[in-house]
Amino acid sequence: MTHKTVRIGALTRVEGEGALVVHARDGRITGLELRIYEPPRFFEAMLRGRGHTEPPDITARICGICPVAYQMSACQAIEAACGAEVTGPLRDLRLLLYYGEWIESHALHVYLLHAPDFLGYDSGVAMAADRRDLVERGLELKKAGNELITAIGGRPIHPVNVKVGGFYRVPARRELAPAAERLRRARDHALATVAWVAGFDFPDVEHDYRFLALRHPGEYAILSGTVVTGDGYGPVSGFEVARWPDHVIEEQVPHSTALHARLDGATGYLTGPLARYALNSARLSPLAREAAAAAGLGRVCRNPYRGIVVRAVEILHACDEALRLLDGYAEPERPCVPVEPRPGVGHGASEAPRGTLYHRYRLDDGGLVAEADIVPPTAQNQARIEADLRDLLAPRLTLPEDELAGLCEKAIRNHDPCISCSAHFLDFRVNRG
Repeated sequence: MTHKTVRIGALTRVEGEGALVVHARDGRITGLELRIYEPPRFFEAMLRGRGHTEPPDITARICGICPVAYQMSACQAIEAACGAEVTGPLRDLRLLLYYGEWIESHALHVYLLHAPDFLGYDSGVAMAADRRDLVERGLELKKAGNELITAIGGRPIHPVNVKVGGFYRVPARRELAPAAERLRRARDHALATVAWVAGFDFPDVEHDYRFLALRHPGEYAILSGTVVTGDGYGPVSGFEVARWPDHVIEEQVPHSTALHARLDGATGYLTGPLARYALNSARLSPLAREAAAAAGLGRVCRNPYRGIVVRAVEILHACDEALRLLDGYAEPERPCVPVEPRPGVGHGASEAPRGTLYHRYRLDDGGLVAEADIVPPTAQNQARIEADLRDLLAPRLTLPEDELAGLCEKAIRNHDPCISCSAHFLDFRVNRG
């Protein structure tokens, strides 16, 4: 009888802290745990008793890479509870802000966290020593996204200009001109990025994913939409964001401070770039669709390693659509719509770079937050990541442990998990039989 244990004490090149432990016996995997050991940060508890205007600024602190996603989902949930809606030019300005986040977040992952895996480097810093031109191109893309966020949100990390109902102030057209100029150069960089990553050597792997993403009738969904699920080929099923609790249930698992999610009773669905592309690729900008076709993506991509190509296509789409909105930008007549507090429940969801991000708030009679529920994409994906790891390791258990560990880390980085975003659970129970 042979035993093998593979331990990765700290995952590298992911956001946050986590580990992986794999147990095998007689050539079979007997246990696999993606362990999220960051302390719970209790954001949902911190929101209780807060005024209805506070969740966007508080939840933005959950993640320094995608704060806009938390702000947008929070704003829409509060606005739904209060019977308000942001439309027209103000919605376009929110979308512009979100495109900036997609550009900077995806560029960070593609160039500094993921590409080194395919090019044989331990880190983005090591890659820069040999290919400074590539890293500088990635940083230029990231700067373009950061500059757009700053022009609208006031600063690149945890923007201060976002509020329930819109913004504290709206930028004049001239204030957005420098961001537009940088975005024009960034669009060329994004097109080159798609061609570059499409040439990587990808393992021949496909998984039978069940995808979940938002869908919007007029755009590649990012800011809002209906929740749809499917395999990307056949018909989809869908539900309104307000029905999220009827379909997605979070559960505590013993080995993680992050919750796992079940969709309609089944575990292991996938949200994120592969899901968005599979369910919405026809809604990409024409330039992004052409680049995706040239990169060989097809209508659906089930290979998690090729997720880096999908992210590059989404950078291109974000640059292209941001420029379209900037070219037609007219300063909104007012910076925000009134949002008066009232008792009720509101639901909001948007597409963070890593997947669908859901918020729910219940306001009491005084307009204070009585309940808060936040479901980040990484928590939804963890069961699916574990399944991918089992499929990867099952036929390779005879490899040396250090080689297995390296393969596992690469497979985890395919999903760009933001582990810090997942450490939000509050209710923890241990059943001791």
